[in-house]
Amino acid sequence: MSYRNIIGGLVLGAFALGSAVAQQVTRIVVPFAAGGGTDQYCRILAQELNKHGMNVIIENKPGASGILAADYVARAKPDGQTVLVSSLGTLANNSVLYEKLPYDPVKGFASVTQIAYQPAIVVGRTDLPYKNIQEMVAWAKANPGKINRGSPGAAILTNLAPMSFEKSQGFSTTHIPFNGDAPALQALLGSQIDIHGTSITGALPYIKAGKLRVLGVMDGKRLPQVPEAPTFKEQGFDMEATLWYSLSVPAGTPRPAIEKLNKAVNQVIADPDFVARARAIGMEPRGGQPEDLDRFIKTESERWLPVLQSLNLPKQAH
Repeated sequence: MSYRNIIGGLVLGAFALGSAVAQQVTRIVVPFAAGGGTDQYCRILAQELNKHGMNVIIENKPGASGILAADYVARAKPDGQTVLVSSLGTLANNSVLYEKLPYDPVKGFASVTQIAYQPAIVVGRTDLPYKNIQEMVAWAKANPGKINRGSPGAAILTNLAPMSFEKSQGFSTTHIPFNGDAPALQALLGSQIDIHGTSITGALPYIKAGKLRVLGVMDGKRLPQVPEAPTFKEQGFDMEATLWYSLSVPAGTPRPAIEKLNKAVNQVIADPDFVARARAIGMEPRGGQPEDLDRFIKTESERWLPVLQSLNLPKQAH
């Protein structure tokens, strides 16, 4: 073989190797449409992971309460390159809401890490006769059936948590479910409902404009975006409920691949600059180990599935 052929072969081999490396793309599959709070957060995360030497892209697969995205990832090659942005809905609630799922919420995935959470909050207009949850409870008991409460949907945590709270305190509101957070907020602003269970992301512009007020935060600490808003615990109620987001990979993904992704993500979300960017859109970064996420999912499922089942909602076909 000539010297030229040898060099040519080495160049071609190096090019092929470089191409193979370049093709190692990690897809983070978001089960929501582009532009929402979760999508925005994941795009910030992807940007930072790319700065740390990874090749990450965001792939949006909205629809059917996360079923499309979850099924897509569950069927993907278990090599750590296809990652689901998972939540209570995809990993637990859907098993109650749908007759049959194309994926197994428990056995279909391996945990990587939590990535963020948002406390559930209750907001109301500034013209209401109560300014916080403590006053609202007293007013509701003195005026039965006079409060209309909105939510983004009956099966969503921002309905389940207020409903659980009302039951524990011995009062009730008239629940009015909406098809998402945006129409519910507009109904609240238009005085069609009185209070609304939500997260800080969608409500924040109206709070800043002085049109809405946070009556209570369902977390152990106040929100940095609205530090004046008290928590439920500060008002004498032992109530915490968080909308949380995590990363899951197909079952059977090798442990080294999971640990590599876990380490990279946890490094990014601990960075103060990243935390500041996340909080600006209403997200609280939170990481951890795969085992931490396993335990958390189990605890959250045991807590909220019975509440969801108590609604006796008809099962849907996906």
